[in-house]
Amino acid sequence: MSNEQNSKREYDLEERTFAFAKSVRLFVKTLPRTISNVEDGKQLIKSSGSVGANYREANEALSKKDFLMRIKISRKEAKESLYWLRLIHETNQLQNADEATALIQEATELTKIFSAIAEKSK
Repeated sequence: MSNEQNSKREYDLEERTFAFAKSVRLFVKTLPRTISNVEDGKQLIKSSGSVGANYREANEALSKKDFLMRIKISRKEAKESLYWLRLIHETNQLQNADEATALIQEATELTKIFSAIAEKSK
C-alpha cells in the first residue's frame, strides 16, 4: 500500500471516529432527562470522544509499543461506548431507537476495527 493510500485510510478512520463522537453527542441531547440518562450520557460522551482522541494519538505515536497501547485504548473506549449505548437503549422507550441501534452497530464495528489493527501491529 502506498503512503498516500495509507494516509487516506488513517484519515478516514479519524473522520469516522469523529463522526461517531459527534453522533453520540447529538443522540444524548435527545434523551429524556432522568438521573440515569444524565449519568449514563456523561459516561457515553467521555468514552465516545476517547475512541477518536486515542486513535489520533496512536497516529502520532513515538514507538510501535506506544502505537499499540493507544490502539488498545481506542478499542477499550469503543467497547465502553457500546456498553453505555446498550444500557441507555434497553432502559428507555426511545422515539429514536433506530438511531441508538445504528450507534450500537458503529461502536461494534469500531471495536472490531481496532482489534484487527492491534492484531496486525503485534
